[in-house]
Amino acid sequence: MPNITLRDIAKALGLSVSTVSKALRDSYEISDATKKRVADFARANHYLPNRMAQSLKDGKSGSIGVVVCSIDNSFVSRMLDGIDGICTAAGYDIIIMQSKESLLQERACLKQLEARGVDGILISPSAETVDMGHIDELAGGMPVVLFDRINDRPDIFQVGIDNRDGAFLATQHLIDSGFRRIAMLNIGPGVYFADQRGSGYRDALVANGIGVREEYVRICTPSDREMLKKSVNENIKALFSFHDKPEALFTTTDQLSTLSLSAIHELGLQIPADIALIGFSNTEFADMLTPPLSTVYQPAFEIGSKAAEMLVRLLGGKEPDDYETIMLPVRLDVRESSRFSD
Repeated sequence: MPNITLRDIAKALGLSVSTVSKALRDSYEISDATKKRVADFARANHYLPNRMAQSLKDGKSGSIGVVVCSIDNSFVSRMLDGIDGICTAAGYDIIIMQSKESLLQERACLKQLEARGVDGILISPSAETVDMGHIDELAGGMPVVLFDRINDRPDIFQVGIDNRDGAFLATQHLIDSGFRRIAMLNIGPGVYFADQRGSGYRDALVANGIGVREEYVRICTPSDREMLKKSVNENIKALFSFHDKPEALFTTTDQLSTLSLSAIHELGLQIPADIALIGFSNTEFADMLTPPLSTVYQPAFEIGSKAAEMLVRLLGGKEPDDYETIMLPVRLDVRESSRFSD
């Protein structure tokens, strides 16, 4: 059966070709009811847009670039699921690229996507991205939305969580569980979301009259997974070399959480008997780990879908009144790894 065309859809629904085209591109000029009617008909009849013809006609590629730190990460995978669902429904293909936490590679990814003529970009900046000048330059020529790793700038579109609040909740939970000597593994320095999580940890200690012990604050190198693993192992060993060993550990990223769990086990130590553990993690296996891992749960799928919705709106042609930052709530999931052990 030959592929149906925009004209076929328009004739079947009693609409103009222009209206159908705009509806499939999620234009602000078309009502939500008409968009749904067109999308449902197109999906039911297996409509496949002619990307090449569309690109030549309106100067758009029908594709969106997505840059993430790594796809070898359950949290990132969930965000990509959210992005894919929204982009597909809006008629956009996505091109996914990985920075591997490298600023140099992130720049290369953005240049490649720009060269391919993507219509817009979704980016979760690398751990090395402190100066965002290259992203600002790109945003001058096309819509760009930051997701997950957001900052406090008022002049950019972004979707993420309140990182400081999430870290405060995790540290407060450890304090409420009876722990006082609490260490933190973080990445950085100069990475905004990591700095915010560090602030939440410090603020919780101070709020409870517990001094911040700088030797308990350990910074890990996130350049690649092997280097990160080595850095985590070294820092865990260093923490257990102290006379006053920490009773609990807060880890600020998904990878730091799972690598710390492994490093502690390799030292022959028990969680939480020797040290309690809680961290930012969205692994689906948190409750199946040994022991089940307490986590600050981030709504990964929703972060991805909200960011994609924001970008699709921008691509629809409607100029927003102002830049927008969406902050989604986190959730504290308490499991065996952070329970006080007598």
